[in-house]
Amino acid sequence: VEICLKDSGLSYQAGDALGVYPINDAELVDLLISELKFDVNAEIGGTTLREALIERYEIRNITLPVIKAWAEKADSDELKTLTEAEDRNPLNHYLWGREIIDLAKEYPIDFKFPQDFTQLLKPLAPRLYSIASSPKAHQDEVHLTVGVVKYESNGFSRKGVCSTYFSERTELAKPRVFVHENNAFRPPANADTPMIMVGPGTGIAPFRAFLEEREAVEAKGKNWLFFGNPHEEVDFLYREQLEELEKNGYLHKLSLAFSRDQDQKVYVQDRMIEEGKELYQWLSDGGHFYVCGDASRMAKDVDAALHNIIEQHGKMSAEDAAAYVNEMKSSKRYSRDVY
Repeated sequence: VEICLKDSGLSYQAGDALGVYPINDAELVDLLISELKFDVNAEIGGTTLREALIERYEIRNITLPVIKAWAEKADSDELKTLTEAEDRNPLNHYLWGREIIDLAKEYPIDFKFPQDFTQLLKPLAPRLYSIASSPKAHQDEVHLTVGVVKYESNGFSRKGVCSTYFSERTELAKPRVFVHENNAFRPPANADTPMIMVGPGTGIAPFRAFLEEREAVEAKGKNWLFFGNPHEEVDFLYREQLEELEKNGYLHKLSLAFSRDQDQKVYVQDRMIEEGKELYQWLSDGGHFYVCGDASRMAKDVDAALHNIIEQHGKMSAEDAAAYVNEMKSSKRYSRDVY
């Protein structure tokens, strides 16, 4: 996604994120209004209910306050049991793959006024995306790398709010955006410093920006990118640009992990282990280590691989390797942008 910033007054640096205010899918809004038996043109807060639900409210995620209020209004013993139990596993199992539209269908409520419903909802929050461009390479533009989220659950087709806003609805509303500064996630101040970047999937975004920045200032520091995705043929993001950066001497190593292209799944942390000796040498030379992407699994696995490499190739105990990593963090040589 490329957004023109001309005359917006916005500026950013490589490593920043872009906050985006999306709009909801009108089809889902209409379905929800129909299910709740509201008048689509009912007035609320100076606009129609339909426009308010499209632009102002989070209408998908079932928060704990929402389901508790729903249990009371629907006078549902089943929901009350789920929300009041100390063991959260049954509630989490129920919520998995469900949205507010599911609650409306499964536990109907006769709301007297639309406001009785909207007061249960949270405001539609902005989504943050790591910026995938350097302003030195793309004047008056900001680029994002967006994975479009679509899936089926509980008999419904689901869509990610902001990702499908970009893929399906930007013609309906000009993107409302802001810059979220991230001073803890920047290319090294010294352009001679080596960089090791681990960014599978859309986690590649800030590292495209870092590499563009280094090319723009003709930095002498070496750059190593670990990138992974399911299939090389369709998931090799920015392939042509990365190959050009290799050719021009601004990407010194590119380690790839396409997990589904062979029987044995291979991930970026596996490539790190395979090339651990050289990776440790880059760290010993003062290299900075960066990670961007999934926090729940990938970032933890990468961190474990980093400890393993330092322990093995630095001939350290587990405790000394942990101290080495902590020193990297405190000296800002280990930075993460995970979500």
